[in-house]
Amino acid sequence: MPREAAPRRYLMCAPTHFRVTYSINPWMDPSKPVDLPLAQTQWEDLRDRYRALGHTVELIAPRPELPDMVFAANGATVIDGRVLGARFAYRERYEEAGAHREWFRANGFTEIHEPDHVNEGEGDFAVTASYVLAGRGFRSSPLSHGEAQEFFGRPVIGLDLVDPRYYHLDTALSVLDDAGDEIMYYPGAFSPGSRSVLARLFPGALIAEEADAAALGLNAVSDGLNVLLPQAATGLFDPLRARGFEPVPMDLGELLKGGGSVKCCTQELRG
Repeated sequence: MPREAAPRRYLMCAPTHFRVTYSINPWMDPSKPVDLPLAQTQWEDLRDRYRALGHTVELIAPRPELPDMVFAANGATVIDGRVLGARFAYRERYEEAGAHREWFRANGFTEIHEPDHVNEGEGDFAVTASYVLAGRGFRSSPLSHGEAQEFFGRPVIGLDLVDPRYYHLDTALSVLDDAGDEIMYYPGAFSPGSRSVLARLFPGALIAEEADAAALGLNAVSDGLNVLLPQAATGLFDPLRARGFEPVPMDLGELLKGGGSVKCCTQELRG
């Protein structure tokens, strides 16, 4: 059957105050200045593309003291309208969690859980039809996995990240079709045991090559048909088309200076 796009609701934050003045992942180099007008244009292109594809984009107000708020995916995980808040590993981002909780309270969400353990939202939680896949090793605590399972009532599968370039799960794995448990991932980002788990759970997954992973090509967003991903990840385009998806290349090169791309800028409001 031909694939169909499902309307989505996303939360984004404009890069009004985006800058790289500290380094909390291998992509961040404070010696490389950010072209803020270009970052704004690239972000607007992503926002407008979502809207052109028929999706709803909600906006959370950026705060001057929180330059990484543009990476809205990290602020929470939302499933069935229930909000598991974030608790950031680094003090530079800690206050983002409260800003997101305030937004959810102001926008009609009533089931909001402030976590006890460190998790960085959809940076380390990926939702498929059957599972919540959960990254650990660099940011999120393994203890957050049990907390998420209790809150959402869904099986949580822990996956160990071992390459610091892929410090969040959403840099190494992307859900292509959450209705059909389809994913793509880069095996080199995971421990041997986690690679075996992924192979067992997702035997038909699209396996990314190192060059495409290194372009942050797995930091992608799919609506079930259209896959928005970094334009440099050219090796993923034909494999996606062969599976019936439509790759949509995006240029977020300025935001890549902060270690994020399409998915990092996009939190999905499920339910």
